[in-house]
Amino acid sequence: MTSAPDPVAGTLYLVPTPIGNPRDITLRAIDVLDRVSIVACEDTRHARSLLRPLGIGSRLVSYHDHNEESRSQQLLAALRDGADVALVSDAGTPLVNDPGYRVVTAAIAAGIRVCPLPGTSAVTTALIGSGLPVHRFHYVGFLPRRAAGRRAALEGMRGIDATLIFFEAPHRVLAAVQDMRDVLGDRPAALARNLTKADEAFVRGPLSAVAGELAAQDAVRGQYTVIVGGADQDSPDDALTLADRLTEALLRQGAGSRLIHEVVREVTGLPRNWVYERVQLAAQQREKPPARTAGRS
Repeated sequence: MTSAPDPVAGTLYLVPTPIGNPRDITLRAIDVLDRVSIVACEDTRHARSLLRPLGIGSRLVSYHDHNEESRSQQLLAALRDGADVALVSDAGTPLVNDPGYRVVTAAIAAGIRVCPLPGTSAVTTALIGSGLPVHRFHYVGFLPRRAAGRRAALEGMRGIDATLIFFEAPHRVLAAVQDMRDVLGDRPAALARNLTKADEAFVRGPLSAVAGELAAQDAVRGQYTVIVGGADQDSPDDALTLADRLTEALLRQGAGSRLIHEVVREVTGLPRNWVYERVQLAAQQREKPPARTAGRS
Protein backbone atom coordinates (compact mmCIF):
# COMPACT_ATOMS: atom_id res chain seq x y z
CA MET A 1 0.00 0.00 0.00
CA THR A 2 1.19 3.52 -0.78
CA SER A 3 0.21 6.64 1.09
CA ALA A 4 -1.90 9.43 -0.41
CA PRO A 5 0.12 11.88 -2.56
CA ASP A 6 1.69 14.83 -0.77
CA PRO A 7 -0.64 17.79 -1.47
CA VAL A 8 2.27 20.25 -1.39
CA ALA A 9 4.58 18.36 -3.74
CA GLY A 10 4.57 18.63 -7.49
CA THR A 11 3.61 15.92 -9.97
CA LEU A 12 5.94 13.68 -11.96
CA TYR A 13 4.52 13.30 -15.48
CA LEU A 14 5.67 10.45 -17.74
CA VAL A 15 5.24 11.81 -21.25
CA PRO A 16 5.56 9.68 -24.42
CA THR A 17 7.15 11.37 -27.44
CA PRO A 18 6.96 10.43 -31.14
CA ILE A 19 8.99 7.46 -32.34
CA GLY A 20 9.33 8.88 -35.84
CA ASN A 21 6.57 11.13 -37.08
CA PRO A 22 6.61 14.35 -34.97
CA ARG A 23 2.86 14.82 -35.49
CA ASP A 24 2.17 11.79 -33.28
CA ILE A 25 2.63 13.84 -30.11
CA THR A 26 -0.67 14.29 -28.27
CA LEU A 27 -2.35 17.56 -27.38
CA ARG A 28 -2.22 16.61 -23.71
CA ALA A 29 1.52 15.93 -23.93
CA ILE A 30 2.04 19.39 -25.42
CA ASP A 31 0.00 20.98 -22.62
CA VAL A 32 2.00 19.17 -19.91
CA LEU A 33 5.40 19.88 -21.45
CA ASP A 34 4.51 23.56 -21.79
CA ARG A 35 3.50 24.11 -18.17
CA VAL A 36 5.89 21.96 -16.12
CA SER A 37 8.88 23.58 -14.43
CA ILE A 38 11.38 20.96 -15.60
CA VAL A 39 11.57 18.54 -18.53
CA ALA A 40 13.98 15.67 -17.80
CA CYS A 41 15.20 14.08 -21.03
CA GLU A 42 17.83 11.67 -22.32
CA ASP A 43 19.38 14.21 -24.71
CA THR A 44 18.65 17.92 -24.27
CA ARG A 45 19.52 18.63 -27.93
CA HIS A 46 17.04 16.04 -29.15
CA ALA A 47 14.33 17.29 -26.78
CA ARG A 48 14.93 20.89 -27.81
CA SER A 49 14.45 19.98 -31.48
CA LEU A 50 11.07 18.48 -30.57
CA LEU A 51 9.87 21.25 -28.25
CA ARG A 52 11.11 24.36 -30.06
CA PRO A 53 8.72 24.02 -33.08
CA LEU A 54 5.87 23.66 -30.54
CA GLY A 55 6.78 26.95 -28.88
CA ILE A 56 7.73 25.22 -25.63
CA GLY A 57 10.55 26.76 -23.62
CA SER A 58 10.47 24.72 -20.41
CA ARG A 59 13.78 24.15 -18.61
CA LEU A 60 15.55 21.02 -19.84
CA VAL A 61 17.82 18.80 -17.73
CA SER A 62 19.56 15.62 -18.83
CA TYR A 63 18.42 12.29 -17.41
CA HIS A 64 20.13 9.23 -18.84
CA ASP A 65 21.76 5.93 -17.89
CA HIS A 66 24.98 7.56 -16.69
CA ASN A 67 23.47 10.15 -14.34
CA GLU A 68 20.16 8.49 -13.44
CA GLU A 69 20.97 7.92 -9.77
CA SER A 70 22.20 11.43 -8.95
CA ARG A 71 19.67 13.20 -11.17
CA SER A 72 16.80 11.26 -9.61
CA GLN A 73 17.63 12.80 -6.23
CA GLN A 74 17.74 16.30 -7.75
CA LEU A 75 14.38 15.81 -9.44
CA LEU A 76 12.92 14.39 -6.24
CA ALA A 77 14.02 17.49 -4.35
CA ALA A 78 12.38 19.73 -6.95
CA LEU A 79 9.16 17.70 -6.76
CA ARG A 80 9.14 17.97 -2.95
CA ASP A 81 9.46 21.76 -3.31
CA GLY A 82 6.30 21.82 -5.42
CA ALA A 83 7.74 21.83 -8.95
CA ASP A 84 6.03 19.76 -11.64
CA VAL A 85 8.45 17.60 -13.65
CA ALA A 86 7.95 15.85 -17.00
CA LEU A 87 10.09 12.83 -17.89
CA VAL A 88 10.57 12.05 -21.58
CA SER A 89 12.81 9.68 -23.51
CA ASP A 90 14.32 10.33 -26.93
CA ALA A 91 11.44 8.45 -28.52
CA GLY A 92 8.43 6.51 -27.30
CA THR A 93 7.21 5.85 -23.77
CA PRO A 94 9.55 6.54 -20.83
CA LEU A 95 10.86 3.52 -18.86
CA VAL A 96 10.15 1.11 -21.76
CA ASN A 97 13.77 0.25 -22.57
CA ASP A 98 14.69 3.77 -21.40
CA PRO A 99 15.73 5.36 -18.08
CA GLY A 100 13.17 6.47 -15.51
CA TYR A 101 12.58 3.55 -13.16
CA ARG A 102 14.68 5.05 -10.35
CA VAL A 103 12.91 8.40 -10.21
CA VAL A 104 9.44 6.82 -10.53
CA THR A 105 9.99 4.37 -7.68
CA ALA A 106 11.57 7.10 -5.53
CA ALA A 107 8.65 9.44 -6.19
CA ILE A 108 6.11 6.77 -5.27
CA ALA A 109 8.00 5.95 -2.08
CA ALA A 110 8.06 9.65 -1.17
CA GLY A 111 4.32 10.04 -1.64
CA ILE A 112 4.65 12.14 -4.79
CA ARG A 113 1.98 11.83 -7.47
CA VAL A 114 3.13 10.02 -10.63
CA CYS A 115 0.97 10.65 -13.70
CA PRO A 116 1.63 8.48 -16.79
CA LEU A 117 0.29 9.82 -20.10
CA PRO A 118 -0.77 7.47 -22.91
CA GLY A 119 1.01 7.78 -26.22
CA THR A 120 3.38 6.34 -28.76
CA SER A 121 5.20 3.04 -28.20
CA ALA A 122 7.13 0.99 -30.74
CA VAL A 123 6.09 -2.13 -28.81
CA THR A 124 2.35 -1.86 -29.44
CA THR A 125 2.71 -0.12 -32.82
CA ALA A 126 4.76 -2.99 -34.22
CA LEU A 127 2.58 -5.62 -32.55
CA ILE A 128 -0.73 -4.48 -34.02
CA GLY A 129 0.79 -4.20 -37.49
CA SER A 130 2.52 -7.58 -37.35
CA GLY A 131 -0.43 -9.82 -38.21
CA LEU A 132 0.49 -12.07 -35.26
CA PRO A 133 -1.74 -12.80 -32.24
CA VAL A 134 -2.08 -9.74 -30.01
CA HIS A 135 -4.16 -11.07 -27.11
CA ARG A 136 -1.04 -12.12 -25.17
CA PHE A 137 2.47 -10.78 -25.73
CA HIS A 138 5.85 -10.76 -23.99
CA TYR A 139 8.09 -7.71 -24.36
CA VAL A 140 11.78 -8.65 -24.35
CA GLY A 141 13.59 -5.52 -25.53
CA PHE A 142 17.20 -5.91 -26.67
CA LEU A 143 18.83 -9.33 -26.59
CA PRO A 144 22.46 -9.72 -25.39
CA ARG A 145 24.98 -8.46 -27.92
CA ARG A 146 27.18 -11.56 -28.06
CA ALA A 147 25.92 -14.65 -29.89
CA ALA A 148 26.35 -17.03 -26.93
CA GLY A 149 24.40 -14.78 -24.58
CA ARG A 150 21.75 -14.12 -27.20
CA ARG A 151 21.17 -17.82 -27.85
CA ALA A 152 21.07 -18.58 -24.12
CA ALA A 153 18.43 -15.88 -23.62
CA LEU A 154 16.37 -17.25 -26.51
CA GLU A 155 16.57 -20.78 -25.06
CA GLY A 156 14.82 -19.44 -21.99
CA MET A 157 11.95 -18.13 -24.13
CA ARG A 158 11.21 -21.30 -26.10
CA GLY A 159 8.25 -22.24 -23.91
CA ILE A 160 6.60 -18.81 -23.70
CA ASP A 161 3.15 -19.12 -25.29
CA ALA A 162 2.86 -15.42 -26.10
CA THR A 163 3.93 -13.30 -29.05
CA LEU A 164 7.52 -12.11 -28.45
CA ILE A 165 8.63 -8.53 -29.08
CA PHE A 166 12.29 -7.56 -29.52
CA PHE A 167 14.21 -4.38 -30.29
CA GLU A 168 17.44 -4.75 -32.25
CA ALA A 169 20.22 -2.57 -33.65
CA PRO A 170 20.65 -2.57 -37.46
CA HIS A 171 24.15 -4.06 -37.36
CA ARG A 172 22.93 -7.03 -35.25
CA VAL A 173 19.42 -7.60 -36.51
CA LEU A 174 20.32 -10.23 -39.14
CA ALA A 175 22.36 -12.30 -36.68
CA ALA A 176 19.61 -11.97 -34.08
CA VAL A 177 16.89 -13.15 -36.49
CA GLN A 178 19.06 -16.08 -37.59
CA ASP A 179 19.55 -17.07 -33.93
CA MET A 180 15.79 -16.79 -33.33
CA ARG A 181 15.19 -19.17 -36.23
CA ASP A 182 17.82 -21.64 -35.02
CA VAL A 183 16.75 -21.62 -31.36
CA LEU A 184 13.00 -21.03 -31.52
CA GLY A 185 12.29 -22.74 -34.84
CA ASP A 186 11.05 -21.22 -38.07
CA ARG A 187 8.13 -19.43 -36.45
CA PRO A 188 5.88 -16.82 -38.06
CA ALA A 189 7.37 -13.36 -37.59
CA ALA A 190 7.25 -9.73 -38.64
CA LEU A 191 10.08 -7.23 -38.95
CA ALA A 192 9.08 -3.57 -38.52
CA ARG A 193 11.49 -0.91 -39.75
CA ASN A 194 11.35 2.84 -39.03
CA LEU A 195 7.85 2.82 -37.57
CA THR A 196 5.71 5.92 -38.31
CA LYS A 197 8.35 7.39 -40.62
CA ALA A 198 7.86 7.97 -44.34
CA ASP A 199 9.91 4.85 -45.15
CA GLU A 200 8.13 2.60 -42.64
CA ALA A 201 8.16 -1.01 -43.81
CA PHE A 202 7.07 -4.46 -42.60
CA VAL A 203 8.47 -7.82 -43.65
CA ARG A 204 6.11 -10.64 -42.65
CA GLY A 205 6.63 -14.39 -42.92
CA PRO A 206 8.58 -17.21 -41.27
CA LEU A 207 11.84 -16.23 -39.58
CA SER A 208 13.79 -17.83 -42.43
CA ALA A 209 12.11 -15.50 -44.93
CA VAL A 210 12.76 -12.46 -42.73
CA ALA A 211 16.42 -13.43 -42.43
CA GLY A 212 16.61 -13.92 -46.20
CA GLU A 213 15.16 -10.46 -46.81
CA LEU A 214 17.73 -8.87 -44.50
CA ALA A 215 20.60 -10.85 -46.03
CA ALA A 216 19.62 -9.64 -49.50
CA GLN A 217 20.01 -5.98 -48.54
CA ASP A 218 23.24 -4.21 -49.45
CA ALA A 219 23.22 -2.32 -46.15
CA VAL A 220 20.88 -2.74 -43.19
CA ARG A 221 19.91 0.63 -41.75
CA GLY A 222 17.10 1.93 -39.59
CA GLN A 223 15.35 1.14 -36.33
CA TYR A 224 14.01 -2.39 -36.00
CA THR A 225 11.35 -4.13 -33.95
CA VAL A 226 11.05 -7.90 -34.38
CA ILE A 227 7.78 -9.71 -33.59
CA VAL A 228 7.86 -13.51 -33.27
CA GLY A 229 5.04 -15.98 -32.72
CA GLY A 230 4.91 -17.68 -29.31
CA ALA A 231 5.38 -21.35 -28.54
CA ASP A 232 2.74 -23.61 -30.09
CA GLN A 233 0.55 -20.65 -31.04
CA ASP A 234 -2.08 -21.55 -33.57
CA SER A 235 -1.99 -19.42 -36.67
CA PRO A 236 -4.52 -16.54 -36.71
CA ASP A 237 -6.50 -18.38 -39.39
CA ASP A 238 -6.76 -21.49 -37.21
CA ALA A 239 -8.04 -19.43 -34.27
CA LEU A 240 -10.63 -17.67 -36.42
CA THR A 241 -11.85 -20.95 -37.88
CA LEU A 242 -12.17 -22.46 -34.42
CA ALA A 243 -14.10 -19.39 -33.21
CA ASP A 244 -16.60 -19.71 -36.08
CA ARG A 245 -17.09 -23.44 -35.49
CA LEU A 246 -17.64 -22.95 -31.77
CA THR A 247 -20.10 -20.14 -32.41
CA GLU A 248 -22.15 -22.18 -34.87
CA ALA A 249 -22.20 -25.26 -32.61
CA LEU A 250 -23.30 -23.28 -29.55
CA LEU A 251 -25.98 -21.42 -31.52
CA ARG A 252 -27.41 -24.76 -32.70
CA GLN A 253 -27.61 -25.86 -29.06
CA GLY A 254 -29.58 -22.74 -28.18
CA ALA A 255 -26.88 -21.01 -26.15
CA GLY A 256 -27.24 -17.27 -25.59
CA SER A 257 -24.88 -14.73 -27.13
CA ARG A 258 -23.28 -13.83 -23.82
CA LEU A 259 -22.38 -17.45 -23.03
CA ILE A 260 -21.08 -18.01 -26.56
CA HIS A 261 -18.97 -14.88 -26.33
CA GLU A 262 -17.34 -16.01 -23.08
CA VAL A 263 -16.73 -19.59 -24.27
CA VAL A 264 -15.20 -18.51 -27.60
CA ARG A 265 -12.94 -15.98 -25.90
CA GLU A 266 -11.76 -18.50 -23.32
CA VAL A 267 -11.03 -21.24 -25.84
CA THR A 268 -9.46 -19.17 -28.64
CA GLY A 269 -7.95 -16.24 -26.75
CA LEU A 270 -9.10 -13.87 -29.48
CA PRO A 271 -9.72 -10.17 -28.66
CA ARG A 272 -12.98 -9.39 -26.87
CA ASN A 273 -14.30 -6.89 -29.44
CA TRP A 274 -13.61 -9.20 -32.40
CA VAL A 275 -15.39 -12.13 -30.72
CA TYR A 276 -18.38 -9.98 -29.75
CA GLU A 277 -18.87 -8.69 -33.30
CA ARG A 278 -18.41 -12.16 -34.80
CA VAL A 279 -20.94 -13.77 -32.43
CA GLN A 280 -23.49 -11.01 -33.01
CA LEU A 281 -23.15 -11.33 -36.78
CA ALA A 282 -23.55 -15.13 -36.67
CA ALA A 283 -26.63 -14.84 -34.44
CA GLN A 284 -28.23 -12.28 -36.77
CA GLN A 285 -27.60 -14.46 -39.82
CA ARG A 286 -29.28 -17.45 -38.16
CA GLU A 287 -32.36 -15.33 -37.35
CA LYS A 288 -32.86 -14.28 -40.98
CA PRO A 289 -35.71 -16.16 -42.74
CA PRO A 290 -34.57 -18.31 -45.65
CA ALA A 291 -34.79 -16.64 -49.03
CA ARG A 292 -37.75 -17.69 -51.21
CA THR A 293 -37.10 -19.46 -54.45
CA ALA A 294 -39.40 -19.16 -57.42
CA GLY A 295 -41.41 -22.34 -58.15
CA ARG A 296 -41.96 -23.82 -61.61
CA SER A 297 -45.04 -22.61 -63.46
